[in-house]
Amino acid sequence: MQRRQSIYIDGFAHRNPIPAACRVDGMLYSGVIYGRDPATGKMADGLESQCALMFGHVRSILEVAGGSTADIIKMTLWMQDKSQRDVVNRHWERLFPDPQSRPARHALDGNFTGNMLIQCDFVAVLANR
Repeated sequence: MQRRQSIYIDGFAHRNPIPAACRVDGMLYSGVIYGRDPATGKMADGLESQCALMFGHVRSILEVAGGSTADIIKMTLWMQDKSQRDVVNRHWERLFPDPQSRPARHALDGNFTGNMLIQCDFVAVLANR
């Protein structure tokens, strides 16, 4: 196995020639992840749907890389409207239900085109498998 491994998942691809994430040894860094619907290839309507898809893509990336959401140590969110954190927090708490075992998180203002409302990236530490 090569030291650096590109991670791709079905139903989510960047338009540029880059993977969804990259793993080197036990470190996994994602690219930007957003709520594109794999069935249509378009951004989902509304923040609720975009969050569900975005966090689902996060799970899928981790699974393909050989990890789980328990391996995430930091997530950064870019939001079109940070006053809507309650929607994001509902999905966050489903993904990380234990308040004693949540990754760090940072939310920044997004300046998106089209109907994108949120995107994220993450860093995870995986066991060497």
